[in-house]
Amino acid sequence: MTDRPDPKATAARLPTHPGVYRMLDADGKVIYVGKAGNLRRRVGSYFSKRHDSPKVARMVAQIADIEITVTASEGEALILENSLIKSLRPRYNIMLRDDKSYPYIYLSKGEPFPRLAFHRGARKGPGRYFGPYPSAGAVRDSLALMQRIFPLRQCEDAVFRARTRPCLQYQIKRCTGPCVDLIAPGDYAYDVRHAELFLEGRNVQVIEELAAQMSQASVTLDYERAARLRDQIAALRRAQEQQGIEGVDADIDVIACASKDGVACVELLFIRGGRSVGTRSYFPRLADDAEPDTVLAAFLPQHYLDGEVPAEIVLSHVVPDQALIETALAETSGHKVRLTAAVRGDRAKWLRLARTNASLTLARRLASSASLRERYEALQDALGLDSLPQRLECFDISHTRGEAPVASCVVFDENGPAKADYRRFNIEGVTGGDDYAAMAQAVERRYTRLQKGEGVFPDVLLIDGGPGQLARVKTVLEELQVSGLAVLAVGKGETRRPGAETLLLMGREQPVFLQPDSPALHLIQHIRDEAHRFAIAGHRGRRQKARNTSPLEHIPQLGPKRRRQLLTRFGGLQELRRAGVDDLAQVPGISRTLAQTVYDALHGELAT
Repeated sequence: MTDRPDPKATAARLPTHPGVYRMLDADGKVIYVGKAGNLRRRVGSYFSKRHDSPKVARMVAQIADIEITVTASEGEALILENSLIKSLRPRYNIMLRDDKSYPYIYLSKGEPFPRLAFHRGARKGPGRYFGPYPSAGAVRDSLALMQRIFPLRQCEDAVFRARTRPCLQYQIKRCTGPCVDLIAPGDYAYDVRHAELFLEGRNVQVIEELAAQMSQASVTLDYERAARLRDQIAALRRAQEQQGIEGVDADIDVIACASKDGVACVELLFIRGGRSVGTRSYFPRLADDAEPDTVLAAFLPQHYLDGEVPAEIVLSHVVPDQALIETALAETSGHKVRLTAAVRGDRAKWLRLARTNASLTLARRLASSASLRERYEALQDALGLDSLPQRLECFDISHTRGEAPVASCVVFDENGPAKADYRRFNIEGVTGGDDYAAMAQAVERRYTRLQKGEGVFPDVLLIDGGPGQLARVKTVLEELQVSGLAVLAVGKGETRRPGAETLLLMGREQPVFLQPDSPALHLIQHIRDEAHRFAIAGHRGRRQKARNTSPLEHIPQLGPKRRRQLLTRFGGLQELRRAGVDDLAQVPGISRTLAQTVYDALHGELAT
């Protein structure tokens, strides 16, 4: 048997080059990834001194081995470190949870009447992309403002080419009708140019040009055009006043961090073209209490190295390795990047706003977490659980008179809804409307997978239903040999009002009674309602898909020509269902055997 390597001895033999190190536990799992300008000195420091941080002390106690990757520079090490953190997700690294792509405003090019539109995803189309924006809502608000000032078309190209008369947007003066040539390409190009300048933050230049055109229109007695230009200028000035910005045309990200009780909030304020276009909040996963400057130092590479980087980033705290991060961001973005924490003027105003938002958002998060924990503790007491539940699952069934049944499984963890773990099951092979069998099938399919290691078992399983559903679920769990679950059936009660639910706990003869104001009941209602919503959405999608497909298409012997003959002969599917086998057999090309097959298929669908 090979002796386990001594990590301290391994650290002493490391090279003095820059690179990335990975700490592994006894199971070979990476628990921490870090970068260093001198690998031997940095890694050796973990074993050469006593650590005041409980987090670092716990991590060092778990280190069983060390792996390294030497890089050409510390900046290259920072980039590799970011990549490994995202792919390995080590438990002791600060992790950025939200990695969603940002939306943009897209202005197409290469056509007489360019389109201004919402865009998310790869930026491959010809044209300009303005952003990123913090949310889809921020883009929609900006587009609505743009339509009022510069009425460019926002419709899809296919819709634009197919129109023969102006749409409602033209009627409400949000478009100039280029689809039916109600505006000349030259005049439309003026609006396009001014829209670009506006999105670049050059509002003053736009206003000056519009004022000059308004004067010219007045001189030539074109008072109608002069009035339109006057209204454009007024709208531009109002937009400028609402955002409180004058003469600034910069793309800046302003980032503030607040932390308390092991929770950190990073608030990102987006300034685009000198205009504040919104904020976005992040809650990085912390392995222990971390200071704001440390959180920001971890946030910056994870957030920016794979995305859009503005030329200037204003920070609430001076971060460690600031020069190194600036260099790495500049190399990946292709332009100079400046990080600064000492600012004045508009930047100081934006930073105060970001700090205020970070503090308020963190306070709401902590209050919400405290409220959620109170609900979990109340549920523990109500169900008599040995420990605080960490994971809950709830199943519900949705159908319309037995049609297209769908089961939902929603998951709650210590942070509330864990939507990445939600699942839906299309119920097959059960009699329409048999909720007991449908529930049994969904639970069986779900927990068979969990038994195979394809997921995590919950502490509490909730099902929407009464004693019938509970009995069937109990049978399924016994057959799968799943034990240790608290299973709770949530019935609607006699009055079917919230607060009057009937709660049946598997293994307990008497129902569980909870007061209407009980935090445990509120948690149960929350997860039950979420399961109901998720099931209904799945059912509606499946039902719509089924209704868009003719049952005749599932009969192999019935090609397009015969389907068309049947539908033409009987005037549609409804009348076709009313026909008997003899009636069907009279259609040319339909044998009696095929007629029987068609009849069985149509009436079999009605019964499911």
